[in-house]
Amino acid sequence: MTFYKKLSPLYNLAVFYFIISFLLRIVLFFHPITQSSFTIFQSLKIFSLGLISDFFVFVIASIFLWLYLIFVSNSKYNKPSGYIILGVFVALFLYVASGKSIFDEYGGALPGIILIFIGIKTALFALLLFLPKWRDKIRFWLFAFVIFLYVLLILQNSLSEYFFWNEFGVKYNFIAVNYLIYTNEVIGNIMQSYPVIPLFSGLFLVTGITTYFILKNSKTFIAEIPNLNQKLKLSGVYIVLVLISLIAIPTLAKTENSKNVFVNELQANGLYKFYLAFQNNKLDYFKFYKTLPNGKASEILKQQFSNLTGDDTNRDIKGDSLENHKNVVLITIESLSAEYMKSYGNEQNITPFLDSLAQRSLQFTNLYAAGNRTVRGLEAVTLCLPPTAGESVVKREDNKNKFSTGSIFKQKDYNVKFMYGGDAFFDNMQDFYSGNGYQIVDKSSFSPDEITFSNVWGVCDEDMYRKSIKLMNAEAKENKPFFNHIMTVSNHRPFTYPNNKIDIPGDIKSRDGGVKYTDYSLRKFFEMASKQPWFKNTVFVIVADHCASSAGKTQLPLDKYRIPAFIYDPTGKPSKYNQLMSQIDLMPTLFGLLHFDYQSKFFGQDVLKPGYKPRAFIATYQDLGFIKDNVLTILSPKQTVKQYKLKLNPKPGVAQEYQIYYDEIPLKTERTDLINETISFYQTASGMLKKKKYQK
Repeated sequence: MTFYKKLSPLYNLAVFYFIISFLLRIVLFFHPITQSSFTIFQSLKIFSLGLISDFFVFVIASIFLWLYLIFVSNSKYNKPSGYIILGVFVALFLYVASGKSIFDEYGGALPGIILIFIGIKTALFALLLFLPKWRDKIRFWLFAFVIFLYVLLILQNSLSEYFFWNEFGVKYNFIAVNYLIYTNEVIGNIMQSYPVIPLFSGLFLVTGITTYFILKNSKTFIAEIPNLNQKLKLSGVYIVLVLISLIAIPTLAKTENSKNVFVNELQANGLYKFYLAFQNNKLDYFKFYKTLPNGKASEILKQQFSNLTGDDTNRDIKGDSLENHKNVVLITIESLSAEYMKSYGNEQNITPFLDSLAQRSLQFTNLYAAGNRTVRGLEAVTLCLPPTAGESVVKREDNKNKFSTGSIFKQKDYNVKFMYGGDAFFDNMQDFYSGNGYQIVDKSSFSPDEITFSNVWGVCDEDMYRKSIKLMNAEAKENKPFFNHIMTVSNHRPFTYPNNKIDIPGDIKSRDGGVKYTDYSLRKFFEMASKQPWFKNTVFVIVADHCASSAGKTQLPLDKYRIPAFIYDPTGKPSKYNQLMSQIDLMPTLFGLLHFDYQSKFFGQDVLKPGYKPRAFIATYQDLGFIKDNVLTILSPKQTVKQYKLKLNPKPGVAQEYQIYYDEIPLKTERTDLINETISFYQTASGMLKKKKYQK
């Protein structure tokens, strides 16, 4: 057997992987969400360095195939070694089955998975041991299964990368890691969003055909099993490649340094991006980011607040008149980008009610979402602190008894609820809100007759609003004010909702339809609420949790963080606030309108107070952005800092206060004052959470 034939299974699978990766890059390169043009140099960089990265990633990913191949032999079935090995397998199986193995200490599904794996290995080894006449055929079909599995995983990963790009405009990131945890919602979303049966039928058909051709060119390995000496040579070559790959992969990742984010994403290998996201789900600010001496950070922070005294954000907030204990309903709307509203330039008329409600409200025209996930939006309006690196506080273990908007309302003797039409277990919402004193109302609280329509994310918004009206009517009879935080679900893929409600059918799964149905449901809610005796004594806060997409040419594209927000008081007068502000400022501003006296730890501020200095926070799970003075400052891991001048790219026919598009031009001269201010905010917020100083 020639050395080439010894490598044939690895070689043929590698060629297949490179072809699929190349085709995937071509598809993503021309995908509509890839809103960029590329130079010849950038294109060459994407495909050449991308291919090299794919090679080294494949070397690492094929480790299980290599282990399988080097253990293929006939000699291990000879007497007495065959019986000894079988005895060891049986003993291992009984050890794990006893329920007292080391795997049981980890709990969960791990012991069961290990038991199934050892059971299958034991059964297969016994078949090959006791049926020598069938050994070649059994081994061939096992070999075929392994090749089939690798081909399937390569194709499945490519499909997953495509759909992830289709949704987020990036290769795998932190969101993909989160989705592994909530398999029920994610699998359900896939089932309801895409033609799963034809998709997977095609997937298995292509996998079967590809496996046939790879087997045809690789079965010599099984027919003429390499001897020990040949396997040692093969292993030597493979181990050298693995060692080179361990150095080459992170080195190549450092070349993903273009100012055009799409270049970096297309060049990157999706599997390695997933690994990085998994590794970086917890980021210690003080280890990975640029810092200042604590004293200096505190001094800079004091310049941004009018009445700080200590090293953190503790301060007294005094109302300018008697407190007004009106009911408060906070509605965070799923994925409602500012660009969907008429005032921001949308011409499709998909938010007619919100457009009209904005004109009757205190409207915040220049507000930015803190992040690009629901948990970031919930964190922003609940904890009113900047989005710190890594996981949202909502999903951290240390997420309870925090200083929150709910704790302020509790101090004022309000009933406090979090209402969600889906399963509040998703994204750890139940653990977070119940651990911070909120009563949870989710899908499990609905009786069957209260549900007219539901999908994988939960009941439709109309059902949630009807339920909330019932609960608020009951609360109003308790002679206590209420604070109810409602999180919507309908404007989320698969964008299904009841038919015959709007002029876009609910079963065509249209994003525009999801937006319009969300708007329609909100109108129905206000129609119901306006008939209730508590309506005129209630303030309604409406804000998006985040934008519909975070994909853009830059690290933090500003238009992908601009969201609508307004406060509607049935007895109030409409007005606009056009200054720059953050999602974390919304609730402190509401408290100011209600003239609340309280001791605050919030980083968010009442923007209507004279001392407020306009700024906004925007972030991914690792890039921490700060907008001020028309400059975007970004802190990233490895103590990296970047700054961009923001140049308005106006859209014709849109008023100045509603313009959302900016060109981000790298600053030639560093604004050290803004860098230090950015660090002071994020460093102090991270430090307070780390030292448990953000408790109520």
